[in-house]
Amino acid sequence: MTKPQRITGVLSPVVTPFKRDLSTDADRFVRHCRWLLAHGCAGLAVFGTNSEANSMSVDEKLDLLDALIDGGVPAAALMPGTGACALSDSVKLTAGAVKRGCGGVLMLPPFYYKGVSDEGLYRNFAEVIQRVGDARLQLYLYHIPPVSNVPITLDLIARLLKDYPQAIAGVKDSSGDWSNTKAMLDRFAAQGFDVFAGSETFLLDNLRHGGKGCITATGNINPGPIDHLYQHWQTPQADALQAGITATRHIVQKVPMIPALKAIIAHWGKDPAWETVRPPLVELSAAQQTQVIHALTDAGFTMPGLTEASA
Repeated sequence: MTKPQRITGVLSPVVTPFKRDLSTDADRFVRHCRWLLAHGCAGLAVFGTNSEANSMSVDEKLDLLDALIDGGVPAAALMPGTGACALSDSVKLTAGAVKRGCGGVLMLPPFYYKGVSDEGLYRNFAEVIQRVGDARLQLYLYHIPPVSNVPITLDLIARLLKDYPQAIAGVKDSSGDWSNTKAMLDRFAAQGFDVFAGSETFLLDNLRHGGKGCITATGNINPGPIDHLYQHWQTPQADALQAGITATRHIVQKVPMIPALKAIIAHWGKDPAWETVRPPLVELSAAQQTQVIHALTDAGFTMPGLTEASA
């Protein structure tokens, strides 16, 4: 088999629905993923930060991947998160994703040990690539130092690209620092290294400097308008489109993001079961939920077709 075509555009780190007993809810997960692909997402970065991925086991993730593919979601549209603290877990998830034909994998560094060297991180990524041993692997590095506290430096990217040019496909930069994203673009974009902004607030800047799109939490609820900017970033309306999606982002991020996304899906999908999160996370308070729902409603926010998709 050949490598899937690389994903470009808007990807959502899909929130994971849980049942009352906190087990994963594959049916709701499949329905939401299908809704996302039908309403603007080019790909799905399942098992990302906003997926509560590090609250799930390797087997739970692989079972959900199977449910998605069996449910009609194209494997080539999937970029599952496969980075874990345990090397063996990263290898098992990555190999499983490649075997299933996923379009790529998004890999955190092993994040438990802080202050580790680039040499140690290089060995971790290199071991995963070598142990998976599959030419179809397209690995996207996941740089999210505000959460992981383990940065992926430019020098580390350069070394990995030099030694594994066929496997290292790109990066998601969730540093929140545009200067860092631009440095990645300036240094590596010409080498076929795909840079995704970690928030749609940087989407237009990223595209104007050679980036490939964004992988963004609010892609879970606002994929259409974000994709509209992606499709029209070279038009005179681009700055206004950017301002619109940034305004929506600012409303949502005033409260804790993961339970907020679930509360919004629950509200517009008329499906309260979506509010469930796994500990140690907790649902929004009634006041927080009222705040975000009212602010979005006042802004004219909609999620077309969600109620039908949730049925």
